[in-house]
Amino acid sequence: MAVLQQAPVRVVGFDVAKDTITVFDSAAGKVNTVDNNRSSLRKLIARLEPDSLAVCEPTGGHEAWLIDALTAAGIACHRADTLKVKAFSRSYGTLAKTDAIDARALARYGQERWASLPLFAPVQAEQKRLTALVARRQDLIDLKVAETNRLKAPGEDVIQASCRVLLRSLARALERIDQEIDALIDCCQSLKRRVQICLSLPGVGPRTAVALAATMPELGTLTRRQAASLAGVAPHPRDSGTLKGYRKMRGGRANVRTALFMAALAASRAKGPLRQFYQRLVENGKKPIVAISAVMRKIIVILNAKLRDGLAKQS
Repeated sequence: MAVLQQAPVRVVGFDVAKDTITVFDSAAGKVNTVDNNRSSLRKLIARLEPDSLAVCEPTGGHEAWLIDALTAAGIACHRADTLKVKAFSRSYGTLAKTDAIDARALARYGQERWASLPLFAPVQAEQKRLTALVARRQDLIDLKVAETNRLKAPGEDVIQASCRVLLRSLARALERIDQEIDALIDCCQSLKRRVQICLSLPGVGPRTAVALAATMPELGTLTRRQAASLAGVAPHPRDSGTLKGYRKMRGGRANVRTALFMAALAASRAKGPLRQFYQRLVENGKKPIVAISAVMRKIIVILNAKLRDGLAKQS
């Protein structure tokens, strides 16, 4: 995880919208608005010093041009967690919300937290494409589930016929996406190696391995606690005084947690050490869902270690 080694000379907060970006520059102390297009962003970023820090939030891809321009100019960029920035802003008693207020909050957040903020690192084109394909595949799966449920419900014949037509179209679209994913992995040795290492663990199937390669490219570079936290399978305590609260998995990447849940179900039934681990937890009185959660965490920790060792051998 790359972070800044010295304080930035200026911090710029970018509140990104579809058509415009509201900018607050800590050095100038002013707010202005620019068009969200490549040419306007290049002109704006050309005026920033190399040792500046830019802070923005994820906005469904509308920040892509901004991040590309910052990366090309060599400007450090942090893509902030929206909930963290919101809590940070409220800690100062700010309840109002406008684009200008949000831009100021992002800049102030960067000024105070710069030493611990992970910087955005560009990914290779193949990794970016795989992430987009896997995300689109999940969108199609969600649509397929919804239409299948509508088809099973009682209703008019014309509605059920419409559902069948859409389901056939979704099946063809899923087949094309799967072909694109398989072709991409076959032609990219680094992705192919990561998928193969994931498949070596009993319970992890081809689609889970591809999903992990797409949604957690950091695997192999993290500690076991970082990997569990990023995957959203770390149990967080809720203790206060003499009260020992029920520990829950919170945060992390929801799409990773979904993939791990299916893998954990398969691993609890497949031959191997994970099945024995699951059965031992259940025999010791753990609820089955708690034991499955522990298997999910075990899977991500094991895969992180396997990928770390496998990538080290390649280098």
